[in-house]
Amino acid sequence: VQLQASGGGLVQAGGSLRLSCAASGRPSSGYVMGWFRQAPGKEREFVATINWSGGSTAYADSVKDRFTISRDNAKNTVYLQMNSLKPEDTAVYYCAAKGGIRLLTTQGGYDYWGQGTLVTVSS
Repeated sequence: VQLQASGGGLVQAGGSLRLSCAASGRPSSGYVMGWFRQAPGKEREFVATINWSGGSTAYADSVKDRFTISRDNAKNTVYLQMNSLKPEDTAVYYCAAKGGIRLLTTQGGYDYWGQGTLVTVSS
């Protein structure tokens, strides 16, 4: 599975962005998908994850109620809608995929990774 993340950019605090992660090679419907992010000088951290049907999701506490993960299996694409953005959300955002059905909030279990897209939130 190849993953291509897009949609990053520069936005003011309080604004919104929607990230997309397009999968190719195999249908993404068979995979749990996740978003992670890495801020400058920090380790990569979990943001959100979604199961194959979209019926089950999990979020990091820092983004809960502001970010929404969703997927369109017909388009082999996963989205991350980010609202009420804060400067501390500035990071490179990565999408990832893993087989199986169990949601996973740690990066070690993910098999495939996209190249990342930069989100910069100005104050």
